[in-house]
Amino acid sequence: MTNQASPIAGFLRPLHSRDPDEHHRVATSLELLFDLVSVIAIASAAAGLHHAIAENHAAQGVITFAMAFFAIWWAWMNFTWFASAYDNDDVVYRLLTMVIMGGSLTMAAGIPALFTEEPDFTMVIFGYVIMRIAMIVLWLRAAYHDPNRRRTALAYAAGIFIAQLYWVAFLAVQPVSTGTAYAMFVIGAILEIAVPAIAEPLSANTPWHRHHIIERYGLLNIIVLGETLLSGSMALRQVAGHFDIMLVHTALSALVIVFALWWAYFARQEHLGSRKLSRSLLWGYGHFFIFASGAAVGAGFAALVDIITHHSEVPLLVGDYAVAIPVAIYSASLWFVRDRFACNGFSRYALLIFGLLGLVAPAIGLGLEGIAATTALGVIVRNSLAAHEESGDHIGH
Repeated sequence: MTNQASPIAGFLRPLHSRDPDEHHRVATSLELLFDLVSVIAIASAAAGLHHAIAENHAAQGVITFAMAFFAIWWAWMNFTWFASAYDNDDVVYRLLTMVIMGGSLTMAAGIPALFTEEPDFTMVIFGYVIMRIAMIVLWLRAAYHDPNRRRTALAYAAGIFIAQLYWVAFLAVQPVSTGTAYAMFVIGAILEIAVPAIAEPLSANTPWHRHHIIERYGLLNIIVLGETLLSGSMALRQVAGHFDIMLVHTALSALVIVFALWWAYFARQEHLGSRKLSRSLLWGYGHFFIFASGAAVGAGFAALVDIITHHSEVPLLVGDYAVAIPVAIYSASLWFVRDRFACNGFSRYALLIFGLLGLVAPAIGLGLEGIAATTALGVIVRNSLAAHEESGDHIGH
């Protein structure tokens, strides 16, 4: 008699931990689909920021954008690190991942309602809770099949559950004043980000794969930067209907800036050189500012197109700073999560310094071209010095 596999073997397999040193570990097609769904929500948040800037409500728009982006990013981040440690690709895992994607799409549909005079959080929180409930189920599966990390997995499940109770309570007290809603959102965000810091030390750290995590973050960053390329394309599309040299400058500047931001991120230096918990949390959390500012650059360029084409009464200087500020935050964030650990000498501070110079450019009349020039020059100087310092270290040894 031949042995036959159980008919449920592919449907429900043990969710054992994966080898954190597995060779040739790469992003799966399911993870790439998850990223694609996430970027729909990111695009919705960026569009809200774009319109807020163009309508002269930049301060409120930035706050709302940060809130929406936090929800998108945090759900993406939790799933990504879990998948790195426990992805077994059975049918149940795939279905739960698709539930999370459905929650992300629901959240994307609700984001425009946040960018109103009286923000409505209903759809965003409803979609977010859907995503997080699926994550609770995944963590409970991990707790059942990975006894060495059971306390950590159960702590994740319990912490996420408590946070979702808070979000449901938040919905129950709507409508509240805008200031109160913002304060309550901050409290909920603190609850969420506290969960990994509490759960991980309870047992052996979850066995995420360092190179896989670096790749996953890099892939999302590429998608986020695509928002800026889309804005550059918008500028060129406007030129096709009515030639305006400022739109040409805007499109070219968008290309220079997005290429420079990409090059700055994908430098030769290691992004995450340690599996130490404090280092991985700092790196993982710090990417919120990299991803959010990368998307905000695209929103700034879209607002600039509106200003140039007279669809907005906001001054051109505001549009320039809508690009310069997120570019500076992106550069400073890269210094915070990578360069201050991976670089030596002046190269450690190059992105930080040139990001600040980019903030000065619009004020002294250099405009968007000055921002693009300082951004590109910062990457050139940083990478050249880093290569020289590394060669010097090798010679010294």
